[in-house]
Parts: sequence; C-alpha cells; structure tokens
Amino acid sequence: MGEPYNCFMRIYIIRHGQTTSDVENRYGGAYDDHLSEEGVRQAKELAEKISSFGIQKLFSSSLTRAKESAKILNEKLNVEVEATPNIRERNLYGKLSGMVRSEAKEKFPELVEQLRDYRNTIEGAESYEDSKKRMIDAFEKIAASNQEAVAVVTHGGPIKTIFREFLCKEIENVSDCGFAELEVSNGNVELIRTEGIEFKN
Repeated sequence: MGEPYNCFMRIYIIRHGQTTSDVENRYGGAYDDHLSEEGVRQAKELAEKISSFGIQKLFSSSLTRAKESAKILNEKLNVEVEATPNIRERNLYGKLSGMVRSEAKEKFPELVEQLRDYRNTIEGAESYEDSKKRMIDAFEKIAASNQEAVAVVTHGGPIKTIFREFLCKEIENVSDCGFAELEVSNGNVELIRTEGIEFKN
C-alpha cells in the first residue's frame, strides 16, 4: 500500500441496500438511483447489526443509493460521514446506464454481450483500469485515516475490485447490504469475515 497507514485497523466494506434499479431490472452503474423500500429496511437491519462494531467513521460513495444507506447506518452509529467520490461504482454500462435490461438486450445486443467481461469498455463507459486506479487510491487513503475501525459504504464493483487487487480473490456476487470485515496491519490487508458475499470457485 502506497499511503502511510495505521499499524492496525479494521475496515468494514459494505454494499448499499436494494435500489429502484434492482426492482425495475435496469442497468445501474453510474445511474444515480435511490434505495427501494426493501433497501431502506435492509439498511436499518444492518445498522442494528454493526452498531456494536466500534466503528468510528463512515466513508460513503457519492452516489445517492450509497449516501442514503450511510445516512440510515449513521442513525445508529452517530459518527462523522465523509463523502468519498472515488469509491463510487464504475460507469460500466455507458450508454446502457439506467436502461431496462430487456430493452437493452433488444436494442443493443452486441453491447450487452460485451458486458459479460468486466475488462471490456463499451461506448460511454469507464475503463476497468481507470476505475481500478481511483478505487485503490480511495481505499488506501481510507486505510491511512487515523481510526481504529471504519465503515465504507460502496457498491458491488468497488468491493470486487478491492478483493481482486488486495486479496487475490474473485467475487461472484455481493448481496444487498452484504459486507466484509478487513484487517489492515503492517501494510497488509487480511480478510476476517464476510456476510452476503459469494466467491468464485
């Protein structure tokens, strides 16, 4: 890790709750949607669960669904919340962002096919390398903050990237309000536990 860091730190990296895009089966990514009613319930449930974790600060993606999740979590945690734009979701879907998936498949089948590989960059999208660079930079700055335990409210894409780049693990799926507990010690990142995260075989 390139930044100075604490000798010992816990980072809880959390995906936001269910969104209106999930309900409407739209491509998300850079599409700035809100939590659904179920997403609000999930975030409240998670807030109860993490209230005893000793979290001293919240970092939140700048997208609305993450900010809404962080606000709900902070009703229990009552800590400082720092907006962290570089931990936002990758604009993976480009011109398909916000489009209903069935409509996208009908109108732009070749772009939908390209999305099967996260390393591809379709029209209007952000490249994986560009998103990886900003996400790693954000994570390292968070790890260098002067706290013993923090939570990061982000998205599936950044969580997958952090696991891939720091832990050499490939994630299959991150559920709504799924989270991982990471330990940063002497510049190393170690996985302590996960909830709602499935790994690829």
